[in-house]
Amino acid sequence: MKLLRYGPKGQEKPGLLDGEGKIRSLAGSIADIDGALLATGLDALKGLDIASLPVVEDGVRIAEPVARVGKFICIGLNYSDHAHEAGMPIPSEPIIFTKATSAIIGPNDDVYLPPKSVKSDWEVELGVVIGKEARYVELDNALDHVAGLCVVNDLSEREYQLERGGQWDKGKGCDTFGPFGPYLVTLDEAGQLDNLGLWLEVNGKRMQTGNTASLIFDVPYLVHYVSQFMSLQPGDVISTGTPPGVGMGMKPPVFLNEGDVITLGIDGLGEQRQQVHRTSL
Repeated sequence: MKLLRYGPKGQEKPGLLDGEGKIRSLAGSIADIDGALLATGLDALKGLDIASLPVVEDGVRIAEPVARVGKFICIGLNYSDHAHEAGMPIPSEPIIFTKATSAIIGPNDDVYLPPKSVKSDWEVELGVVIGKEARYVELDNALDHVAGLCVVNDLSEREYQLERGGQWDKGKGCDTFGPFGPYLVTLDEAGQLDNLGLWLEVNGKRMQTGNTASLIFDVPYLVHYVSQFMSLQPGDVISTGTPPGVGMGMKPPVFLNEGDVITLGIDGLGEQRQQVHRTSL
């Protein structure tokens, strides 16, 4: 199942994508797609006659697929070739940092650079959405706690991240730096977790091409590992790291500018498109 949310900001409604690529409204069936719904195992959606659901008009805004995300957890340097391009050692354990939930926007919403940013960068990543509380979970049971997968653009201001006192969070949580969606794809439709292709382009030029087969720490391990340090609640998101091709790693480095267009996607999980603007003081 491909779940989504649609509509103007602050007025989003729940929906799903049918087999013909049409958006069907779930507004008459559920209140929203959030942690409370995911915690039930999507019981309210079982047995629905999808063909009977109202079709949503084309051109509607697609929002982030999960409302009121509690925690946005990110994993750093989780592809060995990305660690190499960043000039950092391959981690022996997952590197965990957080991204502010206030950074979350819809997959096609505009991105706004901080007013003085000169080193804003892109990162296509596989996102994992928690469906069942995970606390000290065993590796073999980790996927039982996952509601589905999604596309994340982990936008990053590299000066703030690396040159302002060593706290990665500073460069990760800027407003609009967390495009998320378009869909929450349940595991039965998500394909092979260890063989999903990722890509990202800036102004039509391919920058990143990768595959989850190259993850250092895979999805089950990350859910297991993170749950040893904090409980994961339904609706929480883990962004699993980015493959090589970020602007910071190019020679010379390339960073985002006003007017740039970012497009990205993951096999079977959908695509995103953002236009870049600069925030006025």
